[in-house]
This record gives sequence, structure tokens and C-alpha cells, in this order.
Amino acid sequence: MPSLKDLKNRIVSVKSTRKITSAMKMVAASKLRRAQEQAESARPYAERLTRMLSPLVTGLDVTDATPRLLTGTGKIETVLLLVVTSDRGLCGAFNGSIVRETRRQIAQLEKDGKAVKLFCVGRKGRDLLRREHADKIVHTAEDMVKKLGTFEPTEAIAQKLLEMYETGQFDVARVVYNLFKSAMTQIVTIKQVIPVEIEKPAEEENSTELVALTELFEPNREAILAQLLPRNLAVQIYTALLESAAGEQGARMTAMDNATRNAGEMIDRLTLNYNRSRQAYITKELIEIISGAEAV
Repeated sequence: MPSLKDLKNRIVSVKSTRKITSAMKMVAASKLRRAQEQAESARPYAERLTRMLSPLVTGLDVTDATPRLLTGTGKIETVLLLVVTSDRGLCGAFNGSIVRETRRQIAQLEKDGKAVKLFCVGRKGRDLLRREHADKIVHTAEDMVKKLGTFEPTEAIAQKLLEMYETGQFDVARVVYNLFKSAMTQIVTIKQVIPVEIEKPAEEENSTELVALTELFEPNREAILAQLLPRNLAVQIYTALLESAAGEQGARMTAMDNATRNAGEMIDRLTLNYNRSRQAYITKELIEIISGAEAV
């Protein structure tokens, strides 16, 4: 049975931990507001950019001039997974869910006879994945959350993917990231970014307005696609990074809130045990004093 001193030291230690987790919760809540605003602001831009590509590819005849980002390599032998995780921990299952899904994707792709390469964005994903798949990691990027205020670091990642794609190092690229829904909910999402998957417009969008747009391209659709497709790739990656950053802060705020409440419950239990032990100790001392007095 622990002594009174041990219990008291434990209570002091847990109280100190509760102060830290409470402070981390408030910091994460503050960062979450800004990260959520950035993610929500980027969504309409990314969605509209994707929709802009729809009339460009409608009825497009594939020729040698058609960008490979649209047509693909004609095969699916090597798949590159761009795995987006955080650089820091203490955010619950945020990183673990991404790593589990990545491992599942690797197992499924290899079962189908595909080769897999990994591009890790974030230290946590890299550290967890290289335990089993170190030979598949071809590139890493760190501290991207700090660099999300500017677009250049994301463009560098997109440019690296384009260089690898043009040199035939992979056939398909997919982003694995957490889509932010709320502070308590992040959805693991897989999005193919190379070659670009263009969704067909809805019936109301596939109207005379879009048909008319297909006749207004200058100099031609291939030239416009050659400019828009790399930009779209960078924007889609940037959006995934913003979603991941918001999800990270939401997951950390939730995890620290749970840790703070758990610490409070532990303090209550330890305090109860401390008072019971102290009461038992005092009772024992009184019994010894009374017994000694009676013996005299």
C-alpha cells in the first residue's frame, strides 16, 4: 500500500500534468479557429477549379498534345501515396488512422501486383511507416503546417511529383489525409491527384452555358489544360494540407480535453485514497496512545 507521502507526491504530479494538458487544449482551440477558417476558405476555390476543368475535357479528342496529367501513362503499375500526417503527437488517433489506412492500401495494392512508393508529409507518418516500409519511402517533407501561410512550399511538393511523374517513377498518385469535419470528427480520405479525375457536371450544369464555353477557348484547350492541370494539382495538395492542419488541431484539442478530465478524475480518486489512508493512520495512532495509557 502506498504511503501518505507517495500519494501526496502523486497528486501533485497529476495536478501539474492537468495544468499542462489544460494549457495545450486552449492553445489548440486557438489554433483551430484559424486553421478551420483557412480550410473552409480553400474548399470553394479547389472545388471551382476542378469544375472549370470539366468543360475543358468535355468532348476532348486525346492526341499527343493532350497533357499526360489528364490522360495518364496508360498503365497502373506503380502507385505513389502522398501520406499527410502531423509533425507532433498528442493528438489522439489522428496519425494512427492515417497510418492504418496507408498500410491497408499498401497491402491491397501489393496483393493486386502493384508497386508502391510513399511520399511522407509529416514526421509522425514517416516514423511510423518506416518501421515496416522504409524501402518504399522516396521523399519526405516536414514542418508543412508552419509553412501553410504561403503557397510556395506546396508548389515545391507539386513540382516534385510532376518531375517524378514525367520521368516515369510512378503511374498514379493518391493523397491520403484527414478531411476536417469538426473538432471531434476527421474522416480519412483518399483522393487521386495524378492523373486528374474529372467529375462529370451535374445535369443542370451541363447546360447551354457550358456548351458555349467549349467554343471560347484561346488558343486551344490543350494549351489551357497544360497551364491549369499543374495548378490544380498544387491546389488540391494545398487543400489536403489545410484540411489536415485543421483536423490535427481539432484532434489535439479533443485529446487534451479528455486528458484534462481524466486527470481531474484521477486527482479525485487519489485524494479520496489519501484521506482514507490518513484517517486510518490517525485512528491507528490514537489506538496505540489509548492502549499505552491503559497499560500504565
